[in-house]
Amino acid sequence: MQTLSSLLHAIPSPDSAAMLRAQQHIDGLLKPPGSLGRLESLAVQLAGMPGLKGVPHVNGKAMLVMCADHGVWDEGVAVSPKIVTAIQAANMTRGTTGVCVLAAQAGAKVHVIDVGIDAELIPGVVNMRVARGCGNIAQGPAMRRSQAEELLLEVIRYTHELARDGVTLFGVGELGMANTTPAAAIVSVLTGSDAEDVVGIGANLPLSRVGNKVDVVRRAIAVNQPDRNDGIDVLAKVGGFDLVGMAGVMLGAASCGLPVILDGFLSYSAALAACQIAPEIKPYLIPSHFSAEKGARTALAHLELEPYLNMGMRLGEGSGAALAMPIVEAACAMYSNMGQLAASNIVLPDGKEA
Repeated sequence: MQTLSSLLHAIPSPDSAAMLRAQQHIDGLLKPPGSLGRLESLAVQLAGMPGLKGVPHVNGKAMLVMCADHGVWDEGVAVSPKIVTAIQAANMTRGTTGVCVLAAQAGAKVHVIDVGIDAELIPGVVNMRVARGCGNIAQGPAMRRSQAEELLLEVIRYTHELARDGVTLFGVGELGMANTTPAAAIVSVLTGSDAEDVVGIGANLPLSRVGNKVDVVRRAIAVNQPDRNDGIDVLAKVGGFDLVGMAGVMLGAASCGLPVILDGFLSYSAALAACQIAPEIKPYLIPSHFSAEKGARTALAHLELEPYLNMGMRLGEGSGAALAMPIVEAACAMYSNMGQLAASNIVLPDGKEA
């Protein structure tokens, strides 16, 4: 059985030769070169992923939603009752939440995964529960390092199973009351930003209570002293089970040479940690939308990623990732279905006949 270390060392590099061939192919399509903008660069990015074997395409699509509760909820950093995590996870099994509707529209299957809900086990939810909620990061670590490593490994293996079953496009999402607090703590640590610059309102926290949330994030970092050069340490000390789970999907997809679509702020924080653990995953990340949560711009700047959509969204759940799946498919359709200039006798601006 493969270890976490061996799986991380197996992440393949992009195929630069395939990317060059893809760029040449796209430049010869029935359009002015570069006229489809970032859709063209997305197709080239996909072509370089070894799991797609040099041709941008999408077969199976999977949305992996990591669900967990957080001890830091006790610090008054969220307005929703903690039980909402379990209620919404159950609603996801019925297909009635935002991500489920958008994923269905995109033709993607939603995998609802319990990595730490503080409730009885929910029928229809994949059980990867580590504990009934993680620790309160304002008072101590979210989890033991060994728990973070074991969960990463379990999620990576699950991702590999889906890839073997034909999934070629992954999306990540999360569900957990108060989880923007640990996400902000991760972003603060890994970008070197002050908590005040990355702490937002989450799920409609009143502005009068944001100051307390900032203080909680600062306290969490001071109490736990996470090592910014060790992504697993950061996740274990000031993160949460759902954030570890999302990082695991990113690591798992990349180790299969396959793309993974990020969602919003929560996924940015997980991506920062995952990239710290294994920088090789970066070419496999596809940013979906620009989260409305404060700190989004800071996290994206450090990831050097520019989302494809700006819809003012901050629902989470993976809703933005599901919304972006058709964009990935559009890049593949452009690559495979457009005609060639050479077959149409079109004269280019330089006077040469195509």
